[in-house]
This record gives sequence, structure tokens and C-alpha cells, in this order.
Amino acid sequence: MGMKDAEDITRHTGDDGDEPEFRVVSVVRRHGRERPEAPALTGDGRTVSYGELDARSSRAARLLLAEGVRAGDRVAYVGKNAPEYFDLLFGAAKLGAVTVPVNWRLTAEEIEAILADAGAVLTLADREAGPFQAPGRLLRTGPEFEDGLAAHEASDPGFTGTPDDIVAQLYTSGTTGVPKGVPLSNRNFSVGERRASSWLLDEHSVNLVASPVFHVGGTGWALTGLHAGCHHIVVRDVRAAELAELFERHRITNGFVVPAVLQAMCDLPERHDYSAVRAIGYGAAPITTGLLRRVKEVIGAPLYQVYGMTETTGTMVQLDPADHEREDLLRSAGRPFPWVELKIADPETGRELPPGETGEVWVRSDQNTRGYWNRPEETARLLTPDGWLRTGDAGHVGAEGHLFLTDRIKDMIVTGGENVYPVEVEEVLARHPGIADVAVVGVPDPRWGESVLAVVVPVGPGGPTEEDVLEYGRRHLAGFKRPRAVVFLDELPRNPGGKVLKRDLRAPYWEAEGRSIG
Repeated sequence: MGMKDAEDITRHTGDDGDEPEFRVVSVVRRHGRERPEAPALTGDGRTVSYGELDARSSRAARLLLAEGVRAGDRVAYVGKNAPEYFDLLFGAAKLGAVTVPVNWRLTAEEIEAILADAGAVLTLADREAGPFQAPGRLLRTGPEFEDGLAAHEASDPGFTGTPDDIVAQLYTSGTTGVPKGVPLSNRNFSVGERRASSWLLDEHSVNLVASPVFHVGGTGWALTGLHAGCHHIVVRDVRAAELAELFERHRITNGFVVPAVLQAMCDLPERHDYSAVRAIGYGAAPITTGLLRRVKEVIGAPLYQVYGMTETTGTMVQLDPADHEREDLLRSAGRPFPWVELKIADPETGRELPPGETGEVWVRSDQNTRGYWNRPEETARLLTPDGWLRTGDAGHVGAEGHLFLTDRIKDMIVTGGENVYPVEVEEVLARHPGIADVAVVGVPDPRWGESVLAVVVPVGPGGPTEEDVLEYGRRHLAGFKRPRAVVFLDELPRNPGGKVLKRDLRAPYWEAEGRSIG
């Protein structure tokens, strides 16, 4: 594509200055133009300014065009958090392509299935990513990618697009155990400005990006901070001692950190300087009173608990710092943002239920995805004709409007911030010759929020031991999906229709918690 074609793109889609509605690509263009020397990203031992990010992403766009990538095509990233991911994300956006970050922790077979489902025409893989087959062009970060960028001019192709154009496609597993693509648009990400203000993010902030970019908590959190013009500290590997040093060295003001990591940071023997911290967001599990006390003592920063999902472009409900002062609200997920409609509905009829009554959590806002990638039937189950998104979570609303989650209708397990769907683990364990039947549930874990428990019916006497089952899981499952414990039963509890009563299996473990969801 030559410069004439690039000019045609700009003419057909409008210039940033002519279009007041938010575009993700406008973030890097605006800060690159107005604050080129301001630091944007620090990671892998280097700092990239907004001007450099703008230029590098333009070179990336030219590289993608030279490789045949066009508007609407999917380009994938398989790797840990690194500045190169943002080169690709904004570079793809500058020509209207869609970035697909993929969970590098998955097996090669799982990664290949996602790349095939997305139809990725080009994949950028981290230098540490293991071997896998890509359906299109495969590039590696490091010299190969840097040489590719250097071979092209920093000339922005000029694509701006519409609010409904897709920018990123993140993958989330489903009740079938098959990952589903969740396309997210400019409109979905447009709430970044309002969320940035809520989280005390501005151009003077130093923002920690520790959640993996293949999660909405990574990409969404980073885009919110980039919209605000923050300096981002991009973390490849989350280790408590190293995070504590980063907070001190870079004077980090904001970050999203899961409770398990907060606990590990508070348990460090050395004291660190957290005096620059303005606020910490956390999610994936409620915080305990004991941990809250430790965070106040060690870090001393206000805490925001956030609840959301990939399909809602992340956070839609938030527990504010003031609410953390009330023990009766610590089990709450918080209240919806002002622009988010939330109701508790009867999952069968859709009838709205009154406060205090438990049903399925439904939400409606500009954050909602328009549906799953190439999955019309599952999209119909996710979204109602009038725009409500069925979260699959059960809960009730308290007298003051706080959401209390009590169960997970879809049986999903959240362990250390990773989503695990039991059927996916069950299908693997069921292949063990010594297992006649198996059910997988999430049980409380003080470190990870939930851990995976396998309930196994062995094939007759002399069946597998717990260690046999755990070792089988280690050989065939990604680390976060593996069972951490095994219980043996003579038979699984089932209803008259033959469905396993997983609530009955979970109940003994969650009774002391007052809920059955992490």
C-alpha cells in the first residue's frame, strides 16, 4: 500500500481532529503530538516515550501492510507483557486491523486453536514463547522484529475508523471449554476517560501494568492509563519482591494487583517505600479483613475492588475505598459505575428481582461487547435483544445498591486471576484409564482465591492415587488449570436428569466463607 492509499484511508475515515468520538488509535497520536518526550512505557530495561511509541507503532503499521495485513484482519501477540505488544496494538489500529493477545501459558495445541479461530494473518511471538505453528506469518520479538521496524518509515497510514470498529479481540473460555473470541471496539474502550478519573489516573501517574495483556485487566487497564497519559511500568513476571522494588524505584502511584500478590508483598521481610502510591485496584477475589489490615499497615494506599469480565471490557462494578472501612461491605463487589445499568434477573424468565433476592447479574452499557467472534448461538445466550448482558454470575443487591456475588452460574473457577472452566479439566482427566467419572469444582484458597479440586470416581479397587491424578494433570494441562487436590467418591451426586450437583460438591468447602464463589 503506497502513500496514495494511505491518504485514501484518511480521507474515507476522517481525521482525528474532525471526529470528537473516542478512538483507541487517537490516544497514541494525541500524546505523541502533544507530549512526545513524556515517558509512556518502561519495561525490559528500556523506556519508550509517547513520541517514540507513536513512531514505532507507525513503523509497525507499515511492517504489517508490507506483510499483507489489511483493515479487519487479525494479528496476534503471544507473549509476556512487553513494550512490543503496544507497538503492535497501536500499529494495527493505525490501519484498522485487530490485535489478538493470546495466553502464552497455554499449550502449543491450545495456542494454535485460538490462532486458527481468529484467522490470524500474522503473529508476533515473544522471545520466550515456546514452539507453536502459526497459520500465517510468524515474527519473533528481538532482532527480527526490530529489523522489521527499522526497514520501514514512521509514516502513519492514517486510519481512524468508527466508534464500532473492533480494536482488540480477547479470548475467554466457555462452558464448553472452547475459548471464545470477544471483539472489543472503540466504543467499548471509550469509558477509559471516566474510569481513569475514578482510579485517580492522570498524566502525572506512574501506573503498574502487571496483569497479563491477554486479560482485559492487562490490556484494558493499560489503555485506560495510556488514555490518561500515564507512565506505565510494564511487568513481564509477577514476583512480590521485584514488584515491591519497582514501586519504590519508580515511585509507582497506581496499579492493579490481585489479592494473592498483595498478600505476598505484605509478607516480605524487608520494608519498602510505598509513599507515592495513590490507589491500588484489585479483583478476581474479595479481600479478607486480615489482608485489608496488612495492606493499610504496609502499603497504606486506598483500595478499589473491581468486578468485571472480558465481555464487559473489564470493570463495571467497583467497591470504593470508603466502603472498605465497613466490614459488612467487604464481601460486596461494590456498586455499578454511573453509566452501567445493573439488575438481578430470573435467569429463566428475565424478570427483574427485588433487592435482597438472588438471581443472575445482568448489565447494560457501552462497555458490553456486541457478541462472540463467529459464534451466533453463544452470542444469543450472552445478550438479550434489548442489550442486556447475562454475566452467568448469581448475586443480589443490598439496600444501599451494593452487589453481593454468591455463586457462579457457569461454574467457572477463578484462580489467581485466571479463568478455569471445569469441563475443560474434566475432559482431560476423564482420559485417565483409572478414572471412571470426574467432576471439577473451585474451592477456597487463601493465596489464589480459588483452587481446582478434582472429585474422582475410580475404576474399581486399586485405582489411581491422588498423586497419580495430580501428575496426570501436570502432564496434560496448563499450570493454572491443574487440580491442586483430589477427593475420591464411590459416585458423583446427580439430579434426576443426570446432571452432577456441583453445588453439593462445593458446599462443604465454602460454608465458612458465606458464599460459593471466589
